[in-house]
Amino acid sequence: MNIDRNLMRLLAEQKRPFIFSGISGAAGALMLVAQAWVLSGIIETVFRQAPAWQTILPLVGLFALFSTLRVLFGWAGHHEAKKGTLAIRKTLTERLSGTVAALGPSYTRSGQSGRIVTTLLKGVESVDAWFSQYIPQLFLSLIIPVVILAAVFPADWLSGLILVLTAPLIPVFMILIGKRASAATEKQWNTMSRMSGHFLDMLQGLSTLKLFAQAKTRRDGIAEASENFRHSTMQVLKIAFLSSLTLELVGTLGTAVVAVSIGVRMLGGHLPFRPGFFALLLVPDFYLTLRQLGTKFHAGMEGVTASKEMYEILDRSKEIPKAGSRELTATDISSQPIVFEGVDYRFPGSDKPALDSVSFAIEPGTVTALTGPSGAGKSTLLNLLLRFIEPADGTISLGDRKTQEFNLDSWYRQIAWVPQHPFLFNATIRENLLMARRDATPDEIDNALKQAGLLDMVRSLPDGLETMIGEQGARLSGGEAQRLSLARAFLKDAPVLLLDEPTSHTDPILEAQLRKAMEKLMQGRTVVMIAHRLESIRNADRIVVLDRGRLVQSGTHDELMADKGFYRQAIFSSIEEAAA
Repeated sequence: MNIDRNLMRLLAEQKRPFIFSGISGAAGALMLVAQAWVLSGIIETVFRQAPAWQTILPLVGLFALFSTLRVLFGWAGHHEAKKGTLAIRKTLTERLSGTVAALGPSYTRSGQSGRIVTTLLKGVESVDAWFSQYIPQLFLSLIIPVVILAAVFPADWLSGLILVLTAPLIPVFMILIGKRASAATEKQWNTMSRMSGHFLDMLQGLSTLKLFAQAKTRRDGIAEASENFRHSTMQVLKIAFLSSLTLELVGTLGTAVVAVSIGVRMLGGHLPFRPGFFALLLVPDFYLTLRQLGTKFHAGMEGVTASKEMYEILDRSKEIPKAGSRELTATDISSQPIVFEGVDYRFPGSDKPALDSVSFAIEPGTVTALTGPSGAGKSTLLNLLLRFIEPADGTISLGDRKTQEFNLDSWYRQIAWVPQHPFLFNATIRENLLMARRDATPDEIDNALKQAGLLDMVRSLPDGLETMIGEQGARLSGGEAQRLSLARAFLKDAPVLLLDEPTSHTDPILEAQLRKAMEKLMQGRTVVMIAHRLESIRNADRIVVLDRGRLVQSGTHDELMADKGFYRQAIFSSIEEAAA
C-alpha cells in the first residue's frame, strides 16, 4: 500500500474530520456485530422455536435500530471524510496557485503552461479519491476486521482462526499488484500531462503552424499523443480489473472455507446453531472491507502520482523572490537611481551565466535602452527589475536600500510593464484595463484609450468596453493588442516604465503609430526599454550594450558610435543586412 508522505502531511493538518470518520467507522463496526447477533437470534427463534410474532417483535425492533444506527454512522463517517477532503483541496489549491503566482512568469515560461494547469486543476481534483475514499477505507480495514475477530473468536474459535490465516493473503496480493499499478498510473499521469501541455501549445501556436504549413504534422503528433494516453489508460484499467478479480477470488474462497467448516460441524452436532450462524453472517463483511480497500487503493493511485508533480511546484518555493516589509512610494522611486552592482544570474540547470558581473545605474527620469544580440541577458535584466527573479550574486539597490527590502505589492504599484507580447485575458476590454488599476474611473479609462489611440475603435464596437476580446486578445489585431497594453500602462500612470520591444513585430506604419503613443507614455518617467532598432534607441539618455551576459559598452548613441566598439559594429551590420 502506497502511503504518500506529502499527502500524509496534508492529512495531519486536517486530522480532526478523519478522526471523527474513524470513530464513526468503529461505531458502525459495533453496530454490524450487534446486527448479526440479533439477526442470528431472530432466525434461531423463528425456525427452531416457532414462537408467536409478538415474541420476536422486540428483536425485530432492535435489529431495525442497529441497522439505522449503522447507516447513520456510515453517513457521518463519509460526511466527515468529505469535509476534511474539501478543506485539504482548498489548502492545496491556495498553496499551489500562490506558489505559481509568487514564482512569476519566469517560472511559467520555463515549462509547458498546459502541464502546470493540468497539475493545478486535474491534480488537485485527483487527490479527492485518496482522501475521501482510500484513507477512510484504510481506517475501516484496520477497525472492522479486528472488531469482527473479537466477536467471532468467542462464538467459534475455528472460524476465527480461518479468518486470521486467510486475511493476510489480501494485503499480500494488494502489495504485489499495487507495485505494478503504481508504475502504470504514474506513466498514465505523465502521458496525460505531456499531452495536455502539447495540445495547449499547439492551440496557442496554431496561426504560426498554418503559416509554415506544419498544421498537419502537428495534428499527427496530437493523434499519437492521444493514442499513447489511451494505451496507458487501458494498462491501468487492466491491472485494476486483475486486482479486483484476485481479491474477489481470495474473499470468496475464504468465505467458502468458513461456510463449509461451520456447516459440517453443525450437521455433526459439534457447533450450536446461533454461534455458527452469527460467525457466518460476519465473514462476508470481514473480507468485503479488505476487498474494498483494494478498490479504493486503485481509485486513489492517481492522486498519489499527481502529488509528486504538485510538490515539485511547492518545493520550488525557495526560489520565490525575497521581499521585505518596507513600503515603496512614488517619491522614493522617482528621486533615486536604481543601481546594479556586480549582478550575476544563472538559470537553473544551465552551466552558463545569463548575467556576469553587470554593473550600471538607471538615473531617475531618464530613458535607458538595453540592446545586444539575442541571449545577451536583456530580458533577464528586465525580469530582475520586475523582481520575478533575484540575483545569484551582487545587489540591486534603490538609492542606499536593496530592492529586497521593499514589499512586492508596493514595488509593482510603481512599475508599468509593456511586454513584447501583451498579456491579455479572455475578458472584456474594461476588465483587461482595470487589471492595471482597479479603482480607475470611466473618464480615466477613456483618457488612457485616447492616449493609446484606441478610443475611436472601442467606441465603434457594438458592446464598447464590454466587448470580449478572447484568449490572448484573439479577437484583436496585433496592433490593437499592443495599443491595449499601452492603454493599460497609461491607466496605471506609474513612475517607472519597462518596455520589452513592443514594436518588434509590427510593420513600419504601425511601428510609427505605436512609437508616437510610446513617446507620450515615456514623458516624465524613468524608462528602461529593450530595443534593437536604431530608431528606438538612438535618443535614449543611456544605452547599455550587453553580449553573452556581460556589459560591454555604455553611453549615449553618439558616444558609442565614436567608440568604434561592439555597438558601432552591430549598427553597421544591421544597416548592411537591411540594404541586402
